Amino acid sequence: MPSSPNRTSSMLRSGGALSLLTLASRVLGLFREMTKAALLGTSALSDAFSVAFLIPNLFRRLFAEGSIAVAFIPTLKEYLLEGDRAKIRRFVSCVFTFLTFFVSLAVAAGMLLCPLLISLFGFFEAFDETVFLTRIMFPFLAFISIAALFQGILNSVHIFAPSGLAPILLNIITIACAYGLSPFTANPARAMAIGIIAGGFMEAAIQFPFVWKEGFHFCFTGIRTAVKNPGTRAVLRLVGPTIIGMAAYQVNDLVSTVLAGNAGEGVVSSLQYSLRLQELILGIFAVSIGTVLLPNLAEYAKSGRWAEYNERLSQAIDIIALIAIPITFFFLTQGDNLIRLLFQTRSFNEDSVALTYAAFLYHMPGLFFIALNRILAPAFYAQSNSKSPTLAGILSFAVNIALAALLVGPMRGSGVALALTVASAVNTAFLLWFLGRNPQIAVGRALVPAALYTVKLVVFSAAAAAPVYFLGPRINGFFAGRGGRIIVYGLPLAAAALLFAFIGITMLVISGDKQVKALAGMFTSRRNNSRREKDK
Repeated sequence: MPSSPNRTSSMLRSGGALSLLTLASRVLGLFREMTKAALLGTSALSDAFSVAFLIPNLFRRLFAEGSIAVAFIPTLKEYLLEGDRAKIRRFVSCVFTFLTFFVSLAVAAGMLLCPLLISLFGFFEAFDETVFLTRIMFPFLAFISIAALFQGILNSVHIFAPSGLAPILLNIITIACAYGLSPFTANPARAMAIGIIAGGFMEAAIQFPFVWKEGFHFCFTGIRTAVKNPGTRAVLRLVGPTIIGMAAYQVNDLVSTVLAGNAGEGVVSSLQYSLRLQELILGIFAVSIGTVLLPNLAEYAKSGRWAEYNERLSQAIDIIALIAIPITFFFLTQGDNLIRLLFQTRSFNEDSVALTYAAFLYHMPGLFFIALNRILAPAFYAQSNSKSPTLAGILSFAVNIALAALLVGPMRGSGVALALTVASAVNTAFLLWFLGRNPQIAVGRALVPAALYTVKLVVFSAAAAAPVYFLGPRINGFFAGRGGRIIVYGLPLAAAALLFAFIGITMLVISGDKQVKALAGMFTSRRNNSRREKDK
């Protein structure tokens, strides 16, 4: 299906603004990991913090972000299209009440059952410290759940900046606490845990004024009133299958972590560092585009505008391919320099680099599939269909666990990373198949051009990566021993990026790439608008 350049430019502009905030957030998240690497390395204490933060994070994904995206935004969209402000206020108040009550119970139970939860990960040298850190950080779940609700409200009315700013605060506060409070705590991990709690509170606090300003003046209701509200029930019906799918996904993470934890000291942390790099790259574009895409698709689906729905989804897939595939090829050639530049310190030694790089090489090929899944899943949620992505998630979960158990012995952390990549590809295949079963969605007609476009990008990316790969040792050798990490690893990485970008962009321009034209049109339009403003 041909894409309208104006619509593509619109998506790029909407996603671009959020991408800048997400980029800042991910970079700061990376600094947070660098702080952790500098203070904890891949020690037993680092594993303790990783597991302690993983547990409330797993529940966050289960109860907060996934559920809000799946059920709350499409339901709120229906109320917004209806236009009854009183009904909207009652609906938001009831969801807020139900979420607060339910998550508070989950936090209390989690803190009480911490030793049992930690024991599921197998034997840890720092078991008691892991339990203590988990109890410190478990209330993070409550704060981040409220923040996710506020984000859903704002995104439904196409306001994205506050939710982009929220995780920036989390990372800044965590880093500040790590360095500022470490002298006053038993170890740096406890200082970081305090930062996580404070940052989670601020994620919710910074969004609240914007929610109130938009007229969403909610309040607490009785829990019975909240449960009986038709909107709350609609959300719960949609969330039901999703909870199962998200639970499978979280169990997936838990089992993978248990397998990695039994593969040797530092393996869990190395996988977390590698995933942080992947999430940095992924979050810059896929999360932003997916966030912008869902409210649009929900509006098109609810109003029966399927042609616009199909066009918007097709554009998003093309944009994802244009970004994810070249990035994958580049970082497969430059992963070692990236890891050394960002993490290498006395605590993060050569063994740490080797462990993290081994996982990174097998995580990166999954980037394209994970990014696609972030686009395809909202396509279902916009239709109030949570069963199909749930089933796809369960099937990919089974593949991941089977492969991880099979590969962790001979490949250690690399085997767990490879299992995730293969499972992500399986998930993509099932999502496309399920999406094609809706006669209103033109998946069949879009797949052939999308596949051809993907093949083209693979060929162009491989051609651009080849000189970078073969010239890499010479570039690295030229800068070796000439200074600190920025010079020894950063400058070769920058030189390789410039060479790769020059070759790749040249090939795209010569081939008349449609997405590059849309991007160029967006900047041309901005420049012309600026000139008109000056002329006035």
